[in-house]
Amino acid sequence: MNICFINPPFKSEYGKFSRESRSPSIGHSGVLYYPLWLIYAAAVAEKNGYNIAFIDAPAKRLNKEQTLERVKNEMPNADLFVLDTSTPSIYSDVAFADTLKGIYPESKVMLVGTHPSATDVETMNISPSVDYIARQEYDYIVLNTVRMLEGKLKIEEVDGLTYRSAEGEILRNKNAEHISDLDAIPMAAPFIKKYLDVKDYVFPAASYPAVQIFTGRGCPAHCNYCVYPQTMHGHKYRLRNPESVVAEFEYIADNFPEVHEVVIEDDTFTANKARVLEICRLLREKKLHKRLKWLCNARVNIDLETLKEMKKSGCHLIIPGIESYNQEILDNIKKGSTLKFIDNYIANAKKAKLLIHACYMVGNKGETRETMERTLNAALKFKTDTAQFFPLIPYPGTEAFEWAKSNGYISGKYEDYVQEDGTLNCVLNLPDLSAEDLVEFCAYARKKYYMRPWYIAHRLWMGIKHPSDLKRSLKAFKRLKSSLFSKDKKNKG
Repeated sequence: MNICFINPPFKSEYGKFSRESRSPSIGHSGVLYYPLWLIYAAAVAEKNGYNIAFIDAPAKRLNKEQTLERVKNEMPNADLFVLDTSTPSIYSDVAFADTLKGIYPESKVMLVGTHPSATDVETMNISPSVDYIARQEYDYIVLNTVRMLEGKLKIEEVDGLTYRSAEGEILRNKNAEHISDLDAIPMAAPFIKKYLDVKDYVFPAASYPAVQIFTGRGCPAHCNYCVYPQTMHGHKYRLRNPESVVAEFEYIADNFPEVHEVVIEDDTFTANKARVLEICRLLREKKLHKRLKWLCNARVNIDLETLKEMKKSGCHLIIPGIESYNQEILDNIKKGSTLKFIDNYIANAKKAKLLIHACYMVGNKGETRETMERTLNAALKFKTDTAQFFPLIPYPGTEAFEWAKSNGYISGKYEDYVQEDGTLNCVLNLPDLSAEDLVEFCAYARKKYYMRPWYIAHRLWMGIKHPSDLKRSLKAFKRLKSSLFSKDKKNKG
């Protein structure tokens, strides 16, 4: 059996579409995430003896014709095509499935990702070319679908699968259990080494090039806007063991001489303190902290002891979703944090000498011009290394989407989620804050944050202390300057 995994082309004429970012788009900063969920599923299939091809079209800015040429050269005899998807690109992704089906009518086509997981029947109804949808975590759903095609399983036995009956009726098997043994899934880094080029991927907060990995799945928090826990991985944080995580660091250190940083993409890496401390201990024991630095997402309830241990073990930057400096809004979005938590987090991170990339969001329930200004004032006061300001982007399958849709704050049209050039589009229009208001505020906030004398002096000082940081800063500024100085008032996020 031959399986061809494809991250499909989308708006390649404008740049690299980062489909696996939490807000899929072509970013001003040049960001491109690794298609990690597709990577893990492909690695599981390969581990189980299946012949695979892996094509990441956005990484090489391949258009439709170039991607089809790769398919023709690498796996024209695929029994199953597995296509990654996203909300903004869903109609393009299905159209690509149509094209594949037209060229390879005997092959089966499966869609995966957050969007079809949340809208499986609706997505199946877009085109008969879509044979299957694998809902939620799909590593073993892909594997079991191939086993079904081999006659080893009945189609009704493939949990998590949405498919068509012989009569064309759309059927849904029961949900698959979330994967508990994550150590049974191959590491991403060896797969990246074999099939991809690390220089194609950019994570602006990290040194270039970097490798992204996951050390766990799921998130214990219940933020109403966060798409992956609500559509893919659930709220139980399932963990790889510390030895496995450190072994992947070791592999990266030994096999990627050009890589000096690891990006841990877990929604909340720091949720389990004992495990974090054990990973830190092992990194130091193997002296990997001298070879690789790393960053991670870290909720604002982390304590000073853990932050200090992380710093000693090579962590240099943490990313909190602060979102708002208004308690009512934090409660409305089920953030599970308080203003006191936020204040302590900033203070403790600075005591631990960790850099912070702070994430702020406007447009949630309860937002007003006054609450946005208060959040910006807090951001200016915190003086974190970097900060981002974005409007809420409600995606299908999230509580935020249901709230916005039921109140008429969004159109629900998926093509509205990005501009013609693939950059983010604000789809939210609140009674007292239009999409244009939210976008203008974010642009104003970025400019006020980054163009003040303190920040310019901070960046110069960081560059003097760490020349590699100066290089990163200059690259980031080059990418961002158009949005910092643009007078264009289109609805760009």
